[in-house]
Amino acid sequence: MLTKLLKYDLKNIFKFLIIFYSLSIIGAISTRICFNIENSFILEIIAQICSGFTIAMIINILINNIIKLWVRFKNNLYGDESYLTHTLPVSKKDIYLSKILTTIISLFISTLVIALTLFIAYYSKENVEALKNFLLPIATAYGSTIIKIISSFLFILFLQFANTVQAGFTGIILGHKMNQTKIGFSVIFGYITYTITQLFALFITFITALFNKDLMNLFITNQIIDVEIVKVTIYLSIIIYTITLIIGYFINIKLLKQGINVE
Repeated sequence: MLTKLLKYDLKNIFKFLIIFYSLSIIGAISTRICFNIENSFILEIIAQICSGFTIAMIINILINNIIKLWVRFKNNLYGDESYLTHTLPVSKKDIYLSKILTTIISLFISTLVIALTLFIAYYSKENVEALKNFLLPIATAYGSTIIKIISSFLFILFLQFANTVQAGFTGIILGHKMNQTKIGFSVIFGYITYTITQLFALFITFITALFNKDLMNLFITNQIIDVEIVKVTIYLSIIIYTITLIIGYFINIKLLKQGINVE
């Protein structure tokens, strides 16, 4: 049953996101073509317009991916669809797990589409060389590679977006326990939940800094952050956001098991 739930959730999400995926790729191809035609003032202007459109579509992919996940969650558990959802022979845990897996898969696919869009629109030997020159000192100091550095930052962003989505799920669950103004309370509880997760991350970072002099410099000095501090911060961020997601997962399942009041 979990497989079927996941299938319908993914179908619902990607049926919507495919529009923005297509527009971003079209924008990227248009940008590429126009920038590759030299000595044309008109095409240079069109290229800049296409580039702006492409960036806008990239932003729209992220924003609409997150919003669509929240809308699907709300409609599926508390809207008209909920009457069917709650008659299925499936546990609250499986229902929520489907939403989490949908979140992970859709955000991952969106990240890949964004990477492909950027590659199509802006790939060139000059841009790659500029990126290497910017990241190589950091990679060398880490004893790592540029690919691993980029992957680390992307993974942190992925965890941050996943945390944002789950905070929204918590807000929706708590908001719909209210007797009225459920959407308004959902927004408020979601914001509070997100703020708590950020304060939790800051608190754990500070506690860790008590045992790491380099990390403590983030709190007590204005000096330029050295590579060692950045390295520790990256690893710590990955650990903290992963723990936060796991804690939020079990909290939300427990809240769902307490009962659901459909509209």
